[in-house]
Amino acid sequence: MYPALAVLQAETSNEDTQVLWVGSEDGIEADLVKRAGIEYRGISAAGLHGVNVLSMPGRIIKLIKGYFSSKKIIREFKPDVMFFTGGYVGFPVAMAGKNVPSVLFVPDIEPGMALNMLSRDADRIAVVCEDSKSYFKAPEKIRITGYPTRMDIRKWDRKKALELFGLGDHKPVLFVFGGSKGARSINRALRENIGKLLQFCQVIHITGKTDWDEAKNFYNGLSEEEKAEYKIFPYLHEEMGAAFSAADLIISRAGASTLGEFPLFGVPAILVPYPYAWRYQKVNADYLVSKNAALLIKDEDLAGEMEAAVKDLFENPEKLDAMKDAMKSLARPDAAKQILDLLKDTAGRK
Repeated sequence: MYPALAVLQAETSNEDTQVLWVGSEDGIEADLVKRAGIEYRGISAAGLHGVNVLSMPGRIIKLIKGYFSSKKIIREFKPDVMFFTGGYVGFPVAMAGKNVPSVLFVPDIEPGMALNMLSRDADRIAVVCEDSKSYFKAPEKIRITGYPTRMDIRKWDRKKALELFGLGDHKPVLFVFGGSKGARSINRALRENIGKLLQFCQVIHITGKTDWDEAKNFYNGLSEEEKAEYKIFPYLHEEMGAAFSAADLIISRAGASTLGEFPLFGVPAILVPYPYAWRYQKVNADYLVSKNAALLIKDEDLAGEMEAAVKDLFENPEKLDAMKDAMKSLARPDAAKQILDLLKDTAGRK
């Protein structure tokens, strides 16, 4: 969702560009898309990968319904180009719009099953880095653009970011999060280590909405001194850029956004790939580790290794600075503009 929003934000010309966002009927992205002033249409869709055999017929029926809904939407909207960023919703839309030029953005280094299938009919494919090219059979379609980031997350400087969170510059800042829904194992590992961590750093923690009540109860039991240097939130929207700007180190999963947002801010990371997400997060993490921009800790080892790993980096500023420089070297701040140009060029070939 966020890569597509970033690309749309890059449209600063006076062209009268019409945009229609097609998502799932119960899509969590609908509110954010509408909040951005973009028309949203929901269709019936369902994933098929790793699904129980008994539920397969119902999911196939949903996809068929989604296909016919997509045909109607495309017939009415008459798009010049379609833009796909992943997810099973793309299947029925792509099938219904086979005659419409399309651009595919692959947010992870390794494409997921849905994007792999959609790539066969896509006119152009935008990827984050050179390593992604080996996963596709048509190199002439590939454009290395980097990962598009939203303009609104770049407006903060460190001083303003620290002020926003009520933190000082007397200790380094650790930023911990696990994605929009949170990551229970990361949350619990942090709770086990928070007392030791606060002895040498400040912490910004996004818990995710699922674990918010549990996290809030734990937070309420801390001393006032600990609360002053440990800031928790269920989720951040516009303030996400402030958290990146304030951070000296990040602990997080290794989702696709790590390939764009972390380099943009030049923040090194300790990555904890989600163990049940096939291997996409592991591939992302391995890439950043290979560039000396991140460290990797297995999910099951995090609670036991967190404090030592963070302390080692904060007590060795030369090592941390080298990781910062390595992360910053991977930044592609013009990625959104490059993809936008690719969309316009593809639409112009119609």
